[in-house]
Amino acid sequence: MKKKNIKKSSLSILSIAGVNSYKKKKNEKYMNSKQINHFTIILETWKKQLNKNKINIYDISKKSSNFPDPIDRAVQEEEFNLELRNRERENTLIKKINITLKKIQEKEFGYCSFCGVEIGIKRLEARPTADLCIDCKTLEEIREKQILI
Repeated sequence: MKKKNIKKSSLSILSIAGVNSYKKKKNEKYMNSKQINHFTIILETWKKQLNKNKINIYDISKKSSNFPDPIDRAVQEEEFNLELRNRERENTLIKKINITLKKIQEKEFGYCSFCGVEIGIKRLEARPTADLCIDCKTLEEIREKQILI
């Protein structure tokens, strides 16, 4: 039987960490040391990648030029604002990664912070910083939509 060649996105968290999807063995205990090690590698590599891509805000502002054309200045300001927003998102993600790494140390990783059920390996590989199971996350999103309406 031929194995299908499954193409992984280069933007995948697993690809960034250089690991394959975790293959759970039959009767394997949830969040055992192998699984914890798997997610620690993913999170720490992801964090290093985000820190490596950081550019100092001062460096960004040094690139600015005083364009006489108002359209050129507007484009430059918009690029600067976009860079600041991206930087803020990355900083927020680094904070979430640090919180998740702390949960690993405290042996609370992998379980829903609301109901305590297992989050699941596949969900955690897709979103390693997830702290809610899919059911609780769905309910949270429904509540958020109701508040906004």
